[in-house]
Amino acid sequence: MRFIVTKEMGKLAKWLRILGYDSVYYDKSDTPGLIIRALREERILLTRSDGLTKYKGIKLVVIKHDHVEDQLDQTVEELGFQVEEKHVFTRCIECNAPLNGISKAKIEGKVPEYVLKTQEIFKICPECNKIFWKGTHWDMVKGWLEGRERGKG
Repeated sequence: MRFIVTKEMGKLAKWLRILGYDSVYYDKSDTPGLIIRALREERILLTRSDGLTKYKGIKLVVIKHDHVEDQLDQTVEELGFQVEEKHVFTRCIECNAPLNGISKAKIEGKVPEYVLKTQEIFKICPECNKIFWKGTHWDMVKGWLEGRERGKG
């Protein structure tokens, strides 16, 4: 499942990437370009704009909520897909590229000393070279996933 997210929902684009989904953040005010890209790349359009529903042939979800957790819930429920923990943190939250594993030795001096001492698993973005590890974002994702599980029971 691939998404294109309009400019008023940058946090949603980042959170979809955190969850492992290919999510383009479209920050331009160019509706024809947005529609063409969504169609060309077969992306589901996530927007706050009811006006985009007039375009045919595009899969679209009009997001009704202000808070990113509620936006995620709406997206998952309307599209009927499962978020799997194994896909969490497999994409760069900045540039959307798939992440690669990297050894601890290769990132020495590139992350804070405390992180180097307390973490064992690291990933790197091959596009922007940002380094990732299980930090506070991981705890927030786990909380959101656990809340969804509790809501199903």
